[in-house]
Amino acid sequence: MNADTLPSPALSEELELDFATLVDVCRRHAEDRSTRSAYRWLENGEDEGASLTFGELDRKARAIAARLQALGPEAPRVLVLHSGLDFVCAFLGCLYAGGAAVPVAVPRRHQRPDALLRIALDARVDAVLAPAAVRDAMEASGSVDGRLARVPWIATEAIDERDGSHWVAPAIEPDRIALLQYTSGSTGAPKGVAVTHANLLHNQAMIARAFGHSESTVFVGWLPLHHDMGLIGNVLQPLFLGIPCVLMAPESFVQKPVRWLEAITRYRATTSGAPNFAYDLCTRRVPAERRATLDLESWRVAYNGAEPIQAETLERFAEAFGPCGFRYESFYPCYGMAEATLFVTGGLSDEPPAVATWEDSALKEHRASSALPGASDARRLVGCGRPWLGCRVEIVDPETLERCPPDRVGEIWLAGPSITSGYQNQPDLSAEVFGAELANGEGPFLRTGDLGFLRGDQLFVTGRRKDLIIIRGRNHYPQDLERSVWASSPALRQGCGVAIGVDSGSEEQLVVVQEVREAGREEAAAAAPALESAIREAVSRHHGLRVHDVVLVPKGTIPKTSSGKLRRLEMRAAYLAGTLPPLDTVASG
Repeated sequence: MNADTLPSPALSEELELDFATLVDVCRRHAEDRSTRSAYRWLENGEDEGASLTFGELDRKARAIAARLQALGPEAPRVLVLHSGLDFVCAFLGCLYAGGAAVPVAVPRRHQRPDALLRIALDARVDAVLAPAAVRDAMEASGSVDGRLARVPWIATEAIDERDGSHWVAPAIEPDRIALLQYTSGSTGAPKGVAVTHANLLHNQAMIARAFGHSESTVFVGWLPLHHDMGLIGNVLQPLFLGIPCVLMAPESFVQKPVRWLEAITRYRATTSGAPNFAYDLCTRRVPAERRATLDLESWRVAYNGAEPIQAETLERFAEAFGPCGFRYESFYPCYGMAEATLFVTGGLSDEPPAVATWEDSALKEHRASSALPGASDARRLVGCGRPWLGCRVEIVDPETLERCPPDRVGEIWLAGPSITSGYQNQPDLSAEVFGAELANGEGPFLRTGDLGFLRGDQLFVTGRRKDLIIIRGRNHYPQDLERSVWASSPALRQGCGVAIGVDSGSEEQLVVVQEVREAGREEAAAAAPALESAIREAVSRHHGLRVHDVVLVPKGTIPKTSSGKLRRLEMRAAYLAGTLPPLDTVASG
């Protein structure tokens, strides 16, 4: 796409940006498009609620920033405990104050916010931006302790917009930290990724270029705003380009997936996306009569990332919603992570996904070999595109640190302006992950921990290095095993089970922990033997493996990250500790 079709900031192949910080971007939009719609919020995913123009957003951000600046001369680190459009204002208020935002999920009722407390301590926050009701609820539950009890809490609803007149524009260098993005990863241990203004702007430019965005782009999104995909993808990309965005809460989508598609229809959205599970959920839970009311012809970029992308998911979704105007070519598989700000690779927005079939046995031996048509030993992979605007991808042997030849699977290493500066307060881990060097001394690179290979300029991701299950010298990707388990019975919850390796002392053994659909205690107990048998038979038939143990658990047991990734290492720890809940705790329903 030609650079002159993009709104400000201007983009070129050399990435000459008009702005140095996100604050510069917001201030420019407040001047040249003050009355234009920036964000709309859909209550319950359906009814229009709050809205913001670019001018209103700027005024609210300045008022919040002035209140933060009154705390002292140091640039503050601020815990942002908000949802909805108040989150957007609070986040930008932190940046306007010259500080760093630390966004976290608002604790649910009766939920002990242990992760939140660890984040507040690790980030060394200076203040908390939260509605008064959130603090009252946390105080009532005894959750406001430690550092949270020692810093000021600011109720943003009590801030008068006129206070913005006291705001003093700070001198912000591009390498100043704008965001501490805490990611639980698969281990459950929060790590704060330090993201600078320069990282954010470069990544926004990459997304704009790769997705082919222009003045006519319209966003619809439901992903969590505190998480990198929802924040950087759905909130900051429209802000960067000065284009409208319609948002709803994640719960609105999960409760009724059709709400996402209805919003795309209603607002003629051109860009919207989610992890793979969301497309599966729509295919399974949007009935034919509701599909007949949808018009998805405007949807030009349906991005898919954050978890393994399944070719079957794309095909089923396109078949189900093709009559609604959805085009298979609109799918945009991509790859990214918080440590690289967000976006890393993607294809061309007007081309269909690159789906290729590979020899499964070769992949298990870290080789990439195309499968013959109709071969039984085959695995389909969806390509995640190529790097953009100075980002670099290398495939590296994790043991020898040598570059892998094109036919080898190795660890994915990254370099470029979007790679962040490391983890907060963890210099040793940061040096290990962000300071990797090739055997020839070339570097530094970010070690992603992901496995994959390049075919031409197309990146294919095969799995996580740490999640690999090695039995009798053969590598098995847990995703493959899990798909076979989920398909073994309709009584098992799709996407809610893990395959883990457990050391028996002499060899690694396979354990499956799988959620079942809602049932009464007696029904669950009666069905358990048949379900266990079906799981064992499916894994044996498709993978030639013996399952050492099958643990059936109630709905809601399997933890996931905020982007929907299965937390396998956490489940492995729970299995070894014997703390998994018994199946007879399944509630009736």
